[in-house]
Amino acid sequence: METLAEKDRDAGSFTTVKSKKSQKRKREAGGADMETEGPGAPKRPQFPAISSDKLRGPDEMRKVSVPAHRYTPLKENWLKIFTPIVENLQLQVRFNLKTRNVEIKTCKETQDIGSLTKASDFVKAFVLGFQVEDALALIRLDELFLESFDVTDVKPLKGDHLSRAIGRIAGKGGKTKFTIENVTKTRIVLAETKVHILGSFQNIKMARTAICNLILGSPPSKVYGNIRVVASRTAERF
Repeated sequence: METLAEKDRDAGSFTTVKSKKSQKRKREAGGADMETEGPGAPKRPQFPAISSDKLRGPDEMRKVSVPAHRYTPLKENWLKIFTPIVENLQLQVRFNLKTRNVEIKTCKETQDIGSLTKASDFVKAFVLGFQVEDALALIRLDELFLESFDVTDVKPLKGDHLSRAIGRIAGKGGKTKFTIENVTKTRIVLAETKVHILGSFQNIKMARTAICNLILGSPPSKVYGNIRVVASRTAERF
């Protein structure tokens, strides 16, 4: 049996161990003090400002291929296409007769980096079949987009079924297409089985939903009602 004096002596021989978390915190605090206060602390690098010429980088070029059936409209409207690209966006543009491409290139006068993308989208919209006045909105406004899809992507149709689906989208004398354009504030081009939509993201979504419903067989009167309900809700929201 151990006496009380021996137990007290054994208890005094043990040392209290600190937790690992407290030791880690102390090490981190000490390391931070050493980095900031020590004589060999690293200095924050100072970089000179970059000029706009170096920020832009080398000249870039975009090519937009023109199909054969759009040669004549491009030739007739070339001045309307050429003027905003050169005067407003300060870019260089030409039509390459060998490769049948519209080539757009930046130059020293180009100020905005995003001008090249705007110009290529503008030419692409015209090539897809949009009017020059409608395609110009891609240059003037920022929140506009182009979306294209095939009728057969929505439903695999063939023969007369495909023709009837395209007829439902267009309507008699283009009435259905014009109604969708006016309600959703978009522009729509029907090129054989391709559908091209120009507008803002939310408006493109409404127009695409209406066109998909027509392809799937919904009557135009029902589609009109659904579009007007959605359009009124979005107008109230904003």
